[in-house]
Amino acid sequence: MAFGRFLVRSAGGVLLAASLAACGSSNRDVPLETFTAEEIYQRGEHELESGARAGVAANYFAEVERLYPYSDWARRALIMQAYAHHRDRNYEEARAASQRFLDFYPADEDAPYAQYLLALSYYDQIDAIGRDQGLTFQALQALRAVIERYPDSDYARSSVLKFDLAFDHLAAKEMEIGRYYLRRGHYTAAINRFRVVVEDFQTTTHTPEALHRLVEAYLALGLTAEAQTAAAILGHNFQSNPFYQDSFALLTGRGLEPEAQGESWLSQVYRRTVQGEWL
Repeated sequence: MAFGRFLVRSAGGVLLAASLAACGSSNRDVPLETFTAEEIYQRGEHELESGARAGVAANYFAEVERLYPYSDWARRALIMQAYAHHRDRNYEEARAASQRFLDFYPADEDAPYAQYLLALSYYDQIDAIGRDQGLTFQALQALRAVIERYPDSDYARSSVLKFDLAFDHLAAKEMEIGRYYLRRGHYTAAINRFRVVVEDFQTTTHTPEALHRLVEAYLALGLTAEAQTAAAILGHNFQSNPFYQDSFALLTGRGLEPEAQGESWLSQVYRRTVQGEWL
């Protein structure tokens, strides 16, 4: 295992004096093998409590696992190692430690927390909408695992909230691409993106705008029946939303009304909506 910049381990397992001094030791070079599992574990805790040395703490916890692999301290150190790596924003190592804990101790009382840390290691990397969405999908899968495997835990409740936010993030990405196509007059490509939001992300905050953008795109293509149907769905579900007012104005400005027309995919959505199967 590679050590961070604060620790150096030789073949004999020697730590730099600076690292030991931070833990209150007066020795210059002390082999970790001379300490008990509890003592090494406590050093890891000390580093965590110091505030900005989570990476060093993770190394100590890893040493407990390496030197005392079958002890109860190794089990405790493994979950702390996952936590320390996550706190240090070393997400790949946090995932590895969390998964190892789940593999070794699937029935342990800390297993829900390990699964939650695994999910967080993906979720906390979701930032700008423009980034690749692979991490978002992985976060959703991991969060779902927490919810389904540990439904009565506090972590499940937190995971539900984060799942909704990650789901919304994916819808936001579709909207961003759809708007891009719409601005450039690529109406069919834009419609395909907005359709994904309406059909696959209908519970997110982006659905009203997606329906309004469909009205815009279909009107631009001269497909008035589809535009009217999209506006009808928008009005049925989000009548007080400003996007409905915009769609209504677009249609009435052309002598049209929001109402279901034809047999398009939107007509099917409209029928489900009216029947209460999709809200």
